[in-house]
Amino acid sequence: MNVLSVARRDFLTVRRARLVWVPVVLYVLFMLLFYWGQSNAANPDFYVIMFSLATVGGVLLVPLVALVAAYLSIAGERGSGSIRYQLSLPVSRTDVVLGKLLSRASVVLGSLLGAFALGVVVAWTLVPEMTVEYGDYAAFVGLTLLYALAYVSIAVAISAATASRSRAMGGAIGFFFAFNVGWNFLPVGPAYMAEFVLEELGLSYADEHIEFIFSLSPTGAYLNGLGLVFPDAAMGGGQAANGFDAFYVQDWFMLVLLAGWVVVPLAAGIWRFRRADLG
Repeated sequence: MNVLSVARRDFLTVRRARLVWVPVVLYVLFMLLFYWGQSNAANPDFYVIMFSLATVGGVLLVPLVALVAAYLSIAGERGSGSIRYQLSLPVSRTDVVLGKLLSRASVVLGSLLGAFALGVVVAWTLVPEMTVEYGDYAAFVGLTLLYALAYVSIAVAISAATASRSRAMGGAIGFFFAFNVGWNFLPVGPAYMAEFVLEELGLSYADEHIEFIFSLSPTGAYLNGLGLVFPDAAMGGGQAANGFDAFYVQDWFMLVLLAGWVVVPLAAGIWRFRRADLG
């Protein structure tokens, strides 16, 4: 038994879970709503739809899709005791975590790809006069899938590091509010607080430093990475890294940060799970 075997077994289970598909359905409904809104516009704008999907669907629904799909991937089996049976087979704990990541990512990314493909069909049907920029759309889809993969990895890591369903749920909810809502949108977020403290102390700072702090969350990196999709868009409010010289706030570096959110939490989750006492 190896990673692929674990992934196949888990995929058959998670694909039947209704709760996993609720956020996906909501994402599709939001997409249809945005396309319908542009169908009534005098000059339908494809970028308006993509920007709406990123700032509303991406910030809110994509993390929920990933977290709901993966937060019980390991903790659920630890709670039921079935994880001990699986580990009695010739499979390592690392294989279990990687297999769970592979299966849950397949469900999440596959469902999102289906939603994006449906979006093209809807564009042809509802807004036939609108010009679809397929190259930028492909870039947007790729960025969003990487963002979703980061959240799947985070959810699997939380699940691997916790011993019960309730703790896994608490960890997933806590991460969502701390690193999504709190980090990027509340006035007590690290970037806003750092700027406030430095100004109160009369210390000089570079805007690049504040922007980098904003980008350290998965959502911040995703929003600043939208410059790869909207190279000429004026996205204020800390959502465009264009105009800064420092490499760590450039659009391309946001891909590095998102990749870091895929690798680092997963490595931490594997480390914790390999040392866990499964009773």
